[in-house]
Amino acid sequence: MGIPLLRFLFRKMWNTRWMTLSTLLGLIVAVSFTVSIPMYSDGSLKRVVAKSLQEKSDGMPAGSLLLRYQAPGGTKTDVASLQSVDQFIREQVPQEIGFPHDVYVSNKGIRAAEITPTASTNVDTSRVRTMSLGALSGLADKTEIGLGKMYSDSHDGGVIEAVLLDEALYRNDLHIGDVFEYPVYSGLDLVLKVKIVGTVKAKNDTDPYWYQGQDSMMNTFYISEKVFNDYILKESKVPLNQASWYYAFDLREIKTSQLTPLGRTLDRLKIELYQHLKDTKIEMSFADVLDEFKVQSVQLQTLLFTLAAPMIAMVFYFIAMNARQALDKQRSDIAVLRSRGAGTRQITMMYLIEGIFLGAIALLIGPVVGWFMAKSIGSANGFLTFVDRQSIPVSFNSQAILYGSIAVVIAIIASIIPAVVFARASIVSYKQKLARSDQKPFWQKWYLDIVLLGLSGYGYYMFNERQLLTFQTGMTTDQLQVNPFLFFVPALSIFALGLFFLRLFPWILRFVSWIAKKMLPVPLYLTLTQLSRSATSYYPLMILLILTLGLGVYNASAARTIDTNSTERTLYKYGADVIMKAVWEGNADVSENQNNGGGNNGGPPGGGGAGGQGQKPTKMIYNNEPPFEIFKHLKGVEAATRVLETKGSVSVSGTSIGQGNVVGIDNLDFSKVAWFRNDLFPVHPFNYLNLLGTYENAVIIPTNVATKYQIKPGDLISISLENQPVEFVVVGILPYWPTQYPKQSPFFVANLDYIYDQVPLIPYKVWLKMEPKALVAPLIDELAKNNVELASVDDVRTELVKQNKHPQRGGVFGILSLGFLVSIIISLIGYLLFWFFNLSGRVVQFGVLRAMGLSRKQLTGMLLLEQIFTAGLSIVLGVLIGKLSSILFLPFLQTTENVNMQVPPFRIVFDAKDTTQLYIVVGVMMLTGAALLFMHIRRLRVHQAVKMGEER
Repeated sequence: MGIPLLRFLFRKMWNTRWMTLSTLLGLIVAVSFTVSIPMYSDGSLKRVVAKSLQEKSDGMPAGSLLLRYQAPGGTKTDVASLQSVDQFIREQVPQEIGFPHDVYVSNKGIRAAEITPTASTNVDTSRVRTMSLGALSGLADKTEIGLGKMYSDSHDGGVIEAVLLDEALYRNDLHIGDVFEYPVYSGLDLVLKVKIVGTVKAKNDTDPYWYQGQDSMMNTFYISEKVFNDYILKESKVPLNQASWYYAFDLREIKTSQLTPLGRTLDRLKIELYQHLKDTKIEMSFADVLDEFKVQSVQLQTLLFTLAAPMIAMVFYFIAMNARQALDKQRSDIAVLRSRGAGTRQITMMYLIEGIFLGAIALLIGPVVGWFMAKSIGSANGFLTFVDRQSIPVSFNSQAILYGSIAVVIAIIASIIPAVVFARASIVSYKQKLARSDQKPFWQKWYLDIVLLGLSGYGYYMFNERQLLTFQTGMTTDQLQVNPFLFFVPALSIFALGLFFLRLFPWILRFVSWIAKKMLPVPLYLTLTQLSRSATSYYPLMILLILTLGLGVYNASAARTIDTNSTERTLYKYGADVIMKAVWEGNADVSENQNNGGGNNGGPPGGGGAGGQGQKPTKMIYNNEPPFEIFKHLKGVEAATRVLETKGSVSVSGTSIGQGNVVGIDNLDFSKVAWFRNDLFPVHPFNYLNLLGTYENAVIIPTNVATKYQIKPGDLISISLENQPVEFVVVGILPYWPTQYPKQSPFFVANLDYIYDQVPLIPYKVWLKMEPKALVAPLIDELAKNNVELASVDDVRTELVKQNKHPQRGGVFGILSLGFLVSIIISLIGYLLFWFFNLSGRVVQFGVLRAMGLSRKQLTGMLLLEQIFTAGLSIVLGVLIGKLSSILFLPFLQTTENVNMQVPPFRIVFDAKDTTQLYIVVGVMMLTGAALLFMHIRRLRVHQAVKMGEER
């Protein structure tokens, strides 16, 4: 390619700079959105790793690597090979793993032997002691001297200095200064002499250094590593029994891209160990942990990419639409170049260089923007809700750059393909093409919209048959299964319905024109004529608007639905902000029933006359109630109420209907504390609480029990509590009640004071309504000062925060939020660019219309109607299709298991705030488009527009 053509390329880019900048913006959005997913996934993996490390801190660390050599029986030790493997493990293994290690321990030992004291000791010789002799690296650093001193690195006269653990000295009845003979059973005529010079105790018992457990070390003499290697192994040629090397690697900074290579390193390590010293093996590694992290990383990336795929595809479509508009503007230039000798290859190369140039800029800027996007995803607390909290550690990685490069390549290909087609056309074929500009697009010729509608319908059928829901991603948000197909299939249906509408669009215009052509004013007639004759040219914009707004509505509704149902399920499960259960003190009272038939309070009645004599004593437990008023006056508490939950046997008309949950409440206090979702009840729940206050023996029962046993308000039921039947009158029938699941066990809500009048005190829980941002910890301290001990504390706010911090939940809301914002930005930019170039390309047409007598006002009205018929209809259709897709597909967010057991019932949420944001964007779009019209028509000069030449 020559310098003149390059000069022409940059001149062309400058002359069409707005189109070039819009293409660059689309590329940056595509790259940044694409790279943000692996960046976020990589950062969330670190959070998952940190959480896993914390959960596994009770046992051995998650990054544990234990290598062991066990000598076969009767073999001599190859000291050279032992030194080789020891050096390899000490120096090479950390380098190959590539992560810092908190602990390194080398442990060597010879075969255990029965030791005997020398004549100079005062040890009990009648006791049999079997001890082993070993060397432990780093022992002096990890311990402190208990008695005596630390061993020396030399041996004097054949006596080896050794230390034991503090506890080992006493367990084996040994003393500092004792000397023992240690026979070597290996065909050697050798007896070692070992002298106890001190004891040591661990500085930190929970340090991973003690991975083997101190109990297993109680029968071991520990000597200097130098003495063990030089004197025991080399000089005395005592065979090594076993050797182990232990590392605790810190995997907190592991990246997604390192999982697979690290797994291969561990596999290769097995071979390398064996080559250095036979029978050296990996006894324990973190390969399983890596596999677990890999599965979680793949699941998260699969989920997020599937969620983001429709938005990324939409951005690519925007880029392709932009490129097509730019090429349509330059098509005559391409045809002229082609006719003047420029080859197809040269023209294609020119646009390819332009794409590579813009792609390179996008690859420089995109990852930086993607970094901020990934941070935003990590701080997502809900849909379009971003909070300031400890963010996920996001960093650039090779995987992100790879995905960004793929996005650029796809975008370049999408923009180059039409350039190749145009480059093959001559000026003659170009004019022929202009004459047939009303041809149907390829998707209408091949009925692609009908095919896509069929696929969407099949997807809905599969969802309805609960088959696609078996696709597992590992993402469950409080019983809500977020299946990627639930975002891919609706996106497909939105696209398909949009294409199908565009198939009908020209027919609708022709029908309206035919019905009212004699009554239509001139601007409206011209608008309908223009649209019906060149409807194909408006399709790209209409598809973009339908797709972006439809996806925006669906994603907004999906996110709100997930968030709302998940939150409400948790609130229903707990019932209030904080639930406390105090420790009740109880005392037993045993007494015999008297023959006069008297019985203990709450106990079974005694028999009359002589029959009462000799009955077994009745044991009753009386509970001492903790002071309740203290809870009401705690700082940060708005209101408190007592809530009793116990089991009772229910009878209706003398017939038992089984057991149920009896809920005793104080109706006034309960109304101030409990969480209610008002649409769950036939009337406001406070009306039912008022009914409880009407009768002291009132009870509210579940709808399914009332329907099954034909119970109506006013009927009497009996509930046996503490073996004491209690009569109630039904005053209300409800489907649900906070914390109660009627399909699992029926509930019966009654007055707490009435229950306590009938039976002995049963421990209750205290429900608290908290002030905003009030903490629970000070409440516990205050109650402790008042001698109120708590058995359990449940804070629903803590549970909600824990859910919100889940990486997958945050990823879902972050991607959907960013996708919604990207949809809005793309639709706004695409709309403005389309009309800008559409108007600039019709200057001659407008000049002719003005010259024919059409006023500026009429011309403006015509173009405004044109916008309303195209963009307005697309906007309305996009919103309606988005809502229709939400209604059809979002119910499948429920899993197969909980679709019938879900409480409170699942509901689809359309937030007015999201719709308002869309309407604001639409309003800005329409106003800006109108402003473009006014500016364009105001600047129009008839004598300049009506001239010989081409439209530019």
